[in-house]
Amino acid sequence: MKSDIHPEYHKIKASCACGSEFELGSVEQEINVEICSGCHPFFTGKQKLIDTAGRIEKFKKKYAKHFSDQDK
Repeated sequence: MKSDIHPEYHKIKASCACGSEFELGSVEQEINVEICSGCHPFFTGKQKLIDTAGRIEKFKKKYAKHFSDQDK
């Protein structure tokens, strides 16, 4: 390996928006995440996220013709 071309590797504490912190190695100085395994609905079994943007309705509206053609 060539010398002086690789970034410095640090042991850091990454923090989540829910308040949990965990230690890991990274070339970054600090990492902040919005969701982690401690608060993600898949791991907790609780549904916390809400479809505020109406993505499901947008999808159904966009592909309504396609789905109605399949029903025939």
